[in-house]
Amino acid sequence: MLNNNLIKKELPPAMIKLGWILLSVGFIFIIAGFATDYQRAIFNYLLVYIFILSIGIGALFLVAIEYVAGAEWSTPLRRIIEFYASLIPLLIILAIPLLFSLHDLFHWSHPEAVAGDEILKGKSPYLNSTFFIIRTAAILLIWTLFWFLIIRNSEKQDKTSDQKLTKKNITLSAVFIPVFAITVTITSIDWLMSLEPHWFSTIFGVYFFSGSVIGALAAITLGAVTLKEKGYLHPRITNDHYFSLGALLFAFINFWGYIAFSQYMLIWYADLPEENFWFLSRWQGGWEYISILLIVVHFVVPYSALLSQPSKMNPKRLKFISIWILIAHLFDLYWLILPNLYKNGFSISWIEFAFPIFAAGFIIVLFNYLAARKNLIPIGDPKLEKGLNFHL
Repeated sequence: MLNNNLIKKELPPAMIKLGWILLSVGFIFIIAGFATDYQRAIFNYLLVYIFILSIGIGALFLVAIEYVAGAEWSTPLRRIIEFYASLIPLLIILAIPLLFSLHDLFHWSHPEAVAGDEILKGKSPYLNSTFFIIRTAAILLIWTLFWFLIIRNSEKQDKTSDQKLTKKNITLSAVFIPVFAITVTITSIDWLMSLEPHWFSTIFGVYFFSGSVIGALAAITLGAVTLKEKGYLHPRITNDHYFSLGALLFAFINFWGYIAFSQYMLIWYADLPEENFWFLSRWQGGWEYISILLIVVHFVVPYSALLSQPSKMNPKRLKFISIWILIAHLFDLYWLILPNLYKNGFSISWIEFAFPIFAAGFIIVLFNYLAARKNLIPIGDPKLEKGLNFHL
C-alpha cells in the first residue's frame, strides 16, 4: 500500500517561495528590459521561450517513448515527466508576444528585404508571416492535443486502474512520435534556423531534438532527486532508478556531441560559402570564445562527470550535473540565437540574466502547482509494481 503522503503533498515552503521570488524578480526585470532595449529583450524572450518549449516537448517525447517501449523502471517517475510536459499548453500564451514581434526577429518578414534578395524570394512561399503564424498555431495545437489525451488517460488510470488506458496511450504515443519528429524539426527551422534565412542545415532538426531531450532529462533528474531527498517519492525508488536517468543523460550528451560535430565537420569539409558563413560568424568578434566554451560546458564537463558507473548513481552528482546541463542547454540556445542580433561582435548585459531567472521561477511554480494537486506517482499503472522492484 502507498502512503498517502507519497501520493499528494505540497512541496517544501522554501521551494515554493524560491519559485515565486524568481518568477517575480524575473518578470520585473523583463518589463524593464523591454522598456530599455526592446529588440534585445525580444531576442532573449525568444531564447527562454525555446528553452521552455524544449523541456516541455522533450518531456512529452519521453512519456511517449516509455509507453511505446513498455519501459518499467521509469513508471514510478513518469508523473514527474508529465509535470514538465504540462508546459506545452502554456506555450500558446507564451508565443503571443513573439508572433507580434516577427519584424523585430526575422529579416525575411520585411517585404522590402525580400524584394531585393533572390534567395529570400525563392523561400518566400514558406518564409512569410502568415504561413509562419499558421504553422506555429497548428503545431502548438497538435502538441497540446496529444498532451491532453495522453496525460488525461494517465491521470484517469489513478482512479480506475483500467489497463485499457495504457493500451490507448501506447497507440497515441506511437502516433505522436513521428508527428513529434516532423513538428519539432519545423519548429527548429522556423524559430531558430530562419533567424539567418540564407543559411540551412539538413541536420539542424536532429541537433535541436538532442538538446531538447537533454534539457528535459536534466529537469526530470533534478526534480526526481530533489523530491526523493525530501521524502516525497516512494522509498523503493533507489539508486538503480537514478542510474537509468544518469545513463540516458550520458547517452544523449554523447549524441548531442556527435550531431554537433557532424554538422560542423560536414560544413567545414565542403567549405561552401552559403553554408560556412554561419559558423564563421561564430568564430569572430568574441563569439569564438563562446563557441569554445560551449564545447567545454555542454560536452566535456557533463561527459566527464557522468563517465563512470558510480557517478550515474550518485544523487548529489546527478543533482549538480542536472543543474549544470540545464545551464549548458540555455547556453547552447544563446549561441544559436544571439549572434543573429549581435553581428558585429559578442555583447552581454543584465537583460540576458533576467529572462532565465523568469523561466526558472515559471517552471518551479508550475511544478509545485501540479505536485500539490496530482499524485506524484501513477498509482493505477499496471507497470508500477515492476517499476518499483526495478534493479540493475
